[in-house]
Amino acid sequence: MKYSKLPISQWAKDDRPREKLIKIGVGNLSDAELVATLIGSGNGQHNALDLARQILMSVNHSLDQLGSLEYQDLIRFPGIGDAKAIVLLSAMELGRRRSSCVPTTRFKISGSQQVYKLMQPKLLDKKMEMFWVVYLNRAHMVINSQQISQGGVSGTLVDPRLIFKHALNHLASAIILVHNHPSGQLSPSQADIGLTKKLLNAGKLMEIPVLDHLIFTNSGYFSFADEGLL
Repeated sequence: MKYSKLPISQWAKDDRPREKLIKIGVGNLSDAELVATLIGSGNGQHNALDLARQILMSVNHSLDQLGSLEYQDLIRFPGIGDAKAIVLLSAMELGRRRSSCVPTTRFKISGSQQVYKLMQPKLLDKKMEMFWVVYLNRAHMVINSQQISQGGVSGTLVDPRLIFKHALNHLASAIILVHNHPSGQLSPSQADIGLTKKLLNAGKLMEIPVLDHLIFTNSGYFSFADEGLL
């Protein structure tokens, strides 16, 4: 790179990431250039673009892995202090929220893919297992989505009474269960299968049917309904 030892302020204007963004549009910048615009400046030895490349190399250029970095991970890079780490974390969180920009009300659920998209802002990149319930009206439109519990990296306790208490409070006519596997494992465990059967039976007694149970991971999902397990 002809500019690798120069601060970005000394580059030709058309080559500077921020100026390129304005001139040709944000969609035409590389991942490294986008990260460099957030970083703003380098560390004295490396310019912002070189520093951005170092960060991306540390996650094998995977934006998915980049999104899972935390504050302590970022400040390990020379030149990334509190302010730059906060900017990067804030940008990644906005990206997660933007990934599923749908209203939580007046949104009709007609399949598992919509549930997965609805839950992305809540479960993407989470390192602890969490259990959520989506509450629906008779038309299968979302009334509310609510976190029921949070556990460790491999499990969380779920109280059926709490799930159906919220269902009654919301006057829900049906529910969808969602929990994440931070490990990325899509297959349900025996505990997942047992809990699903327990809640399915409780829903029948309460006349509030369980329509599906999704296992959420960053790379995809497993649907009990799609697999014929309900």
